[in-house]
Amino acid sequence: MTARLERMVAETQARARIPALSAALHRADRPMWKHAAGVGATPEAAFRIGSVTKTFTAVLVMQCRDDGLLDLDDPIGRHLEVPRHGEITVRRLLSHTAGLQREPFGDVWDSLVAPSAETLVADLDRIERVLPPARRYHYSNLAVSLLGLAVGRLRGGAWAEVLADRILTRLGLADTSPDRPATAATGYLVDAYSDHARVEPPTDFGAVGPAGQLWSTAADMARWAAFLADPGDNPVLSASTVEEMRWPLTTTQEAHWAAGFGLGLLLVPQGDRVAHVGHDGAMPGFLAAVYGRPGTPKAMGCAVLGSSGTAVEMLELPHRLIAASVEDDPADVEPWAPGPAAPPEFRGALGRWWGEGFEYVFSWHDGALRARGAGDPPGLAPAVFAPTDQPDVLRTASGREAGELLRLTRDGAGAVVRMHWATYRFTRVQETFDGVPASDPG
Repeated sequence: MTARLERMVAETQARARIPALSAALHRADRPMWKHAAGVGATPEAAFRIGSVTKTFTAVLVMQCRDDGLLDLDDPIGRHLEVPRHGEITVRRLLSHTAGLQREPFGDVWDSLVAPSAETLVADLDRIERVLPPARRYHYSNLAVSLLGLAVGRLRGGAWAEVLADRILTRLGLADTSPDRPATAATGYLVDAYSDHARVEPPTDFGAVGPAGQLWSTAADMARWAAFLADPGDNPVLSASTVEEMRWPLTTTQEAHWAAGFGLGLLLVPQGDRVAHVGHDGAMPGFLAAVYGRPGTPKAMGCAVLGSSGTAVEMLELPHRLIAASVEDDPADVEPWAPGPAAPPEFRGALGRWWGEGFEYVFSWHDGALRARGAGDPPGLAPAVFAPTDQPDVLRTASGREAGELLRLTRDGAGAVVRMHWATYRFTRVQETFDGVPASDPG
């Protein structure tokens, strides 16, 4: 597998004409894989990761939510003193559905002079809402910059300080920093019509830093991508909150559903019920693509960092590397082992049931009652139920009808004879909605 991955990196570096290209693949069940291609390229080099920075700011926002410092539906004006647009909610800013213009006031990408925090906020009085809120996805560096300022104010420090304390140190991402490290690669603009590569100017984006300031290595970013895909037990954010961030709130394009966007995270479908989660990034002279694969293998993430600002072909490479790893080196098969029987109170619910004319199978696995459509494909997750404080009433914890109740109805002998899931009746035989068996000739 290693040779195939190395060749994919080498081919992309040569074909896309990238001065230095670094890639890393993290899997919980395998050693870290790293490779670099290009003149003098090493896996230890640090690159600008651009908008991948936004995923860190998003996690900081969700930490504040989980700690009770804010609500996602709070107006940003509750946490920042702003002269205008204070009614925009945190959720809309985080999901790029606020309709706020893309950049801070002024020609930041022309002057390469970023505003201070004070100027960025004061200039909101001259900022446009280019779309109505919730109308559609509209990417905004300004939106995420405001969230970074809010996080700093809520935590009592600058964004960079909070980032280091609450994420980088806790996850051991020692090679990730807002400051240009000694191991930094040089960023280039590669001439479209010759082999010349011109060095791009250094940039520091000040108050826009929460949207794109960070430097990192491919190995650090592969670990970060794996965290976004499968956080497990960690000191940064609960797995349920990371899962919440991954839920798509909008598509990035109306007609071409190539990607979705959640709470600070891009979701890129890969077919076969798999979506990679992460973000792309761009800064003058640099491109980055950092994505994880939820599911199996566990904690799988890939990062590709390049020192060309225009080699967009490399943005597909992490998806291809992940696919190759899964194909050539699938996760080890865990043997099945017998487990305890279902509790007596749920045994009468096991087996085949019919609801809305369709057949379902209820079973007991891994300590929980589950349900699947009889014709569901293997890759589709089942509904999983959790007990409530009421007997014979369960709550759908995940999967189909998440959040809805399942009620068991018993006869005089205590046998389960009927169930209601999300109020729909489930019976042992197929019935019409008015309760007549489908096999009844009358």
